[in-house]
Amino acid sequence: MYRITAAFSLLYGLAGLFWTFGGAGFPFGVEHDPGARWASLLENARPGTTGPAIAVVGLFGAVLAIVMKRIDDAHRMLATTAWTLAFTLTVVIPDYRPLLAVVRAPMLLAGAPFGWPEDVGLSDYPRLFLPWPVANQLLLMLGGLLWAATALAYQRRVRGACGGCGRTASTSEEETRAAALRWGRRAVAVAVAVPVFYALTRWAFALGIPLGVSREGLQKEARESPGIWLAGAMLATMGAGGAVLTLGLVQRWGEVYPRWIPFLRGKPVRPRTAIVPASLVAILVTSAGLMYLRLLILGQFEIEAQTWGLYVPELFWPLWGAALGGAALAYHVRRRGPCPHCERPALIRTIR
Repeated sequence: MYRITAAFSLLYGLAGLFWTFGGAGFPFGVEHDPGARWASLLENARPGTTGPAIAVVGLFGAVLAIVMKRIDDAHRMLATTAWTLAFTLTVVIPDYRPLLAVVRAPMLLAGAPFGWPEDVGLSDYPRLFLPWPVANQLLLMLGGLLWAATALAYQRRVRGACGGCGRTASTSEEETRAAALRWGRRAVAVAVAVPVFYALTRWAFALGIPLGVSREGLQKEARESPGIWLAGAMLATMGAGGAVLTLGLVQRWGEVYPRWIPFLRGKPVRPRTAIVPASLVAILVTSAGLMYLRLLILGQFEIEAQTWGLYVPELFWPLWGAALGGAALAYHVRRRGPCPHCERPALIRTIR
């Protein structure tokens, strides 16, 4: 893991050096990424100034990863720096467009047989929703996950825990599982409430109900951008569906397939079937939500009686992401089996 993270950092640092001297493909700043206007933290980035910074951070990251591999003593600064890189790359630099790219794909697939949207087809997807600057944000998210894995591996090693599962000789599996179920339920409650709140506003808009907006503004937006509220309702429905699935992280049917699912009824749910999508959504909604918080702080929009419905639900997305990530972690702790590395057994009990 350390070598992979070092390689990623070095290669991206070399890309920064390439962009510094006029190389093509610089993915930041409105001059190279028109979609960055007001959305991106690096809206004003330019190759001549941002490129060298990328090169320096990339080289620093490569050295840091190698140092972390070779040092066995606990150094708080090393772990803190690694986690800072992970957080910045995963949810701070990316904006809302990676989330949009992920959710638009199934929406276009579902609407294609019905000719919706009228002016956008599947062939337009890469150009509209996954151009290079957005793909680069997904690449940065991957790099952030590499740094998170590196920081976690380092912390486990220096405290004498298993590198595979994180358990130590003093770990009480039964107590750990019980605690995970308790805080997992709290996390699930939050991770369900936030998307349902968002969904209620978008369903209201699609039905012409001015919930948190003026009726005139609602109608004007519908005239200027036909289908916008239908698209919002579809996105809201996906969020509400995800909220229902989130309940499975603390329910028996999230561990054993229920009877009404053909071919799978009664079979155990593989943990990664729930953990991977939950973690992905947690990252995407957190980065999008932090963008809205940043815009609010910078005064790009104001929360008023006639506009709160447009913005307030999104301001809770970082809380949604944190809660969903916590719920997925709790589910992992409860469902993990015997560790193939340290051979510590697991106490797995299905919720009844």
